[in-house]
Amino acid sequence: MDPYSLAVRNTVEVVTEEELRGLLAKSGRKVYAGYEPSGEIHLGHLVTINKLIDLRDAGFEVIVLLADLHAFLNRKGTMEEVARLAAYNKKCFEGLGLTNITYVLGSDIQLSREYQLLVHELAQQITLNRATRSMDEVGRQMDNPTVSQMVYPIMQMADIAILGVDAAVGGIDQRKIHMLAREFLPGKGYPSPVCLHVPILNGLDGKKMSSSQGNYISVADSEDAIRKKMKKAFCPPEIEENPVLQVLKHHIFPRTGSLTIQRPEKFGGDRMLTSYEETEQAYAAGEIHPADLKNATTESLIQILAPVRKYLEG
Repeated sequence: MDPYSLAVRNTVEVVTEEELRGLLAKSGRKVYAGYEPSGEIHLGHLVTINKLIDLRDAGFEVIVLLADLHAFLNRKGTMEEVARLAAYNKKCFEGLGLTNITYVLGSDIQLSREYQLLVHELAQQITLNRATRSMDEVGRQMDNPTVSQMVYPIMQMADIAILGVDAAVGGIDQRKIHMLAREFLPGKGYPSPVCLHVPILNGLDGKKMSSSQGNYISVADSEDAIRKKMKKAFCPPEIEENPVLQVLKHHIFPRTGSLTIQRPEKFGGDRMLTSYEETEQAYAAGEIHPADLKNATTESLIQILAPVRKYLEG
């Protein structure tokens, strides 16, 4: 796959495609994504992790920001708690193959004079309304936001500037924050970042992925836990909003390139599928039963997550 196709696959938006092509023609290009330290790294996180691996393989220098200070401001725990989670999350990322990159702990750069001055300068220009709207899909308990949560998007803009990156990766829920960066950073002498947005996937029940609902698969889940969760997964005949197909598109095929459906001869026998598009077409045509699709997806998922469990145990 050529570098551009690798960079854009499974994205829902690139701002802008022309700017990305220009970056790919240059040397020394850098891209970053920030992660608030959380208890478990799950398939929702894996979407951006896979994209960062794509971009690394497309020739980008990749930086992962372990955003401990962001997590603190967004009411995710004390600094001590999020520091411990940041170390655990880094180990999960490495186990998932996000290696040969640079990891940066947010508080190591965000408490410097240069960084803090930039945050305050940007805060002078951005209205409270813009800051609030940019946090609507990212912040916790945004029906009663704190002042700290209004600082959050401004810090994310400063991250892009101080890290010296050319591009930013995030879920589509990060779009409003990224657009603030594109609008305001040039006025401070920093380039406007190229932004690559990936989708927010459904939970296994077809609803919004949520830790409180337990409708996700952690990368540290045991084989038995994965099988149990996938057995209950919502898998309608339709293509749209089908969480099992989403797992195939965003996790299985980017990492394995194929899927084997194992079934008795009376039901058509085993079938090898070599692309997500082929799988989707076959499923839509009724050539693959939902139970067979779930079983094949489950075993492939266990296979690709096995190195993470082994790495975490080592």
